[in-house]
Amino acid sequence: MSADVNQATLELAERLRADFDDLTSELTSMFIEVIPEFRHDDEVRRLMIASTASNVAAILDMLALSISRDDITVPPAAAEYARRFAQQGLSLEALLRAYRLGDHWFTQRTIADLRAHDVAPALALEITSRSAGLVNGYIDQVIEGIIDIYESERRRWDARSETARAVQIRAVLDTDNLDLTDAEQMLGTSLRGWHLAAIVWIRTPTAAINLLQVGTTMLATATGKQPLTALIDERHCWAWISSVGKPVLDEDRLLRDLLRRKNIHIAVGELGSGLDGFRQTFRDAQRARNLALLSEPAPPLTLHSRVALASLLVDHLADARAWVRRVLGDLMRDDEATTRLRETVQTYLDTRGSLTDAAARMHVHKNTVHYRIRRAEEVLGHPLTVNRLETEAALMIARQLGMIG
Repeated sequence: MSADVNQATLELAERLRADFDDLTSELTSMFIEVIPEFRHDDEVRRLMIASTASNVAAILDMLALSISRDDITVPPAAAEYARRFAQQGLSLEALLRAYRLGDHWFTQRTIADLRAHDVAPALALEITSRSAGLVNGYIDQVIEGIIDIYESERRRWDARSETARAVQIRAVLDTDNLDLTDAEQMLGTSLRGWHLAAIVWIRTPTAAINLLQVGTTMLATATGKQPLTALIDERHCWAWISSVGKPVLDEDRLLRDLLRRKNIHIAVGELGSGLDGFRQTFRDAQRARNLALLSEPAPPLTLHSRVALASLLVDHLADARAWVRRVLGDLMRDDEATTRLRETVQTYLDTRGSLTDAAARMHVHKNTVHYRIRRAEEVLGHPLTVNRLETEAALMIARQLGMIG
């Protein structure tokens, strides 16, 4: 690079510095006109102007002093503006677009200045090329820092928002004498319709937050509605599907999606309406989850409607298991022959005592079912017509408590 180009670039920087306020004003006006996200309130607008001014000043210093790219850092005002941009949920793309527009604008401003000062064409071309390269290098370097600052603040702000939402939801769930209007104001949503609560959880913390988001997305897909969510910790997320009409859950779709993604589990409550329903469906989901945790591994999907009775017994687990063993006796033995007897008894009871229907469902001969029923009655010590309800309930509870396969 010739001494003439160096000197001419320095002179260019000094002329532009003399118009510093006008340059800053011109750039900020362009940003506001072209990029909707830059139309801020007065406080953030002042920060945006300070960010623009700090970048312009840094570029002029670089042109005048030949500062190395390795020494370029994000100006403090620009860093703070990027953080504010993230806090307000404005897009990173809009912020980066401003830097690219500024890069192009600076080249055009350089050409206009050199033309106004009758710089020889050959020299003007060299100056434009050099200044454009320096400005472009500055923009690239600063953008790398801006991206890191924005994404870090976005994560921090999202976590803070999730924490605040979780606190508000806990208050709505636990505060006595809270009326409907106050609860709606706390959550910023209507609670007057129907609600279906779910708890999404994972066992392994690897990429936990992402997996929880995947789980809530599955729930949204299976209901066709976006849930109200609260990230409780790195392994648990609470979610509510709410609407004026009763939400409909596509259970088969949700189960298929869960089976394709290991390590995600969902427990779903039952429909409830109003504030009381919002709370009750969540308690249902909690009980369903507590029951699911008794199995190893936990099932991917647990519906309270399918396990309501057993879930009520989780807090009295020892007594429930003792009662099951007392009712079923040796029918609880863990061997292949007894397992077949239990399955046959369960199917026979499900088909209302029909040997024919039970045989068809199990794909065996009717006489086989008859033999197994007689054998099961011998093990129990009484006919199935005696204490039939207790026997049926004990089989169901044993399965749901993980006592039998």
